Amino acid sequence: MSSVEEFRIEVRGWLRAHLSGEFAALKGRGGPGREHEAFAERLAWERHMAAHGWTCLGWPVEHGGRGASTAEQIAFHEEYALADAPARVGHIGEQLLGPTLIAHGTEEQKRRFLPPIRAVEELWCQGYSEPGAGSDLAAVRTRATLRGGQWIVDGQKTWTSLAHAARWCFVLARTEPGSRRHQGLSYLLVPLDRPEVEVRPITQLTGTSEFNEVFFDGARTDAAHIVGAPGDGWRIAMATLGYERGVSTLGQQVGFRRELDALTALARADGALADPLIRDRLVQAWIGLEIMRATALTPGAAPSTAKLHWSRWHRDLGELAMDVCAAPSLLATGAHGDPYDLDDWQRLFLFSRADTIYAGSDEIQRTLIAERILGLPKEVRA
Repeated sequence: MSSVEEFRIEVRGWLRAHLSGEFAALKGRGGPGREHEAFAERLAWERHMAAHGWTCLGWPVEHGGRGASTAEQIAFHEEYALADAPARVGHIGEQLLGPTLIAHGTEEQKRRFLPPIRAVEELWCQGYSEPGAGSDLAAVRTRATLRGGQWIVDGQKTWTSLAHAARWCFVLARTEPGSRRHQGLSYLLVPLDRPEVEVRPITQLTGTSEFNEVFFDGARTDAAHIVGAPGDGWRIAMATLGYERGVSTLGQQVGFRRELDALTALARADGALADPLIRDRLVQAWIGLEIMRATALTPGAAPSTAKLHWSRWHRDLGELAMDVCAAPSLLATGAHGDPYDLDDWQRLFLFSRADTIYAGSDEIQRTLIAERILGLPKEVRA
């Protein structure tokens, strides 16, 4: 038996033993469009996982992880999904900021921030997009000034996932007055539990509010809470996006496969599978998921290509789900007393519209692929 299979058996056994008792009711809870479900209980579950060494598996051992290989991480995500374990709440810190600090942070920053991430004691959010700088991230206008040993931050971020639950935010801000585009940006670690910070939830098509607007009005953070040098923020931010669009999506893909399997079973049960067009689209979805997995596992694969692929695949799966469900998909049943009570397929259809926008819109990904991979002439910008 290989070491990966032994690891898989260990994961499976631990989940079987611990996803029980007070945690048994959490099975299947949470996830995109459903982050409001049992949030406090899911946080307690994830802290329980941390206490038993099951968070930050891919981090180096010296930083509190297990140094798990890519194959072992895949095995963990697969077993986690098969156990119907609840959606994770600390993934932004664990999968995005943590690897960024390990690669680019100071030793002081690693000592201060990595242990609370691993223990799920401090939750993080990502402060990139702004009302006028969503797809065009280099146009950020949030500014920060170094004064009296602190960075003073002013500006607005939007579409900030889970900011209402986070204690910290990694913020891309302009720290060099008069700078333009990619120049003069810095990557700051900013606390949110301050009176100078206001978080306003955004109500989505699903009726839930896991995205937020965040307003910084003279918010303060220590001068040492900058990752990389002043003005080097673009490089650090792109490194973080590389983690967001790369191997870390393997866990996400396990959820995608579960959705596809469930939709295929539904199509078989309600007779939709007899339609050759539906059957072909389900086959194409299966092929697309295999390509997605292969892309994520390919060394040196372009993150933009992976992001473009999975976002469109998931959006198309939501549209396919509506066609499999047919006419009933148009009606919110209100079965639980809420007149806008969506089922899982309706929520998938509505929420997956956002997949092609957040983490870099499809249009921006195509531009990056054209300019940086294919070597086509750069887009003319004002």
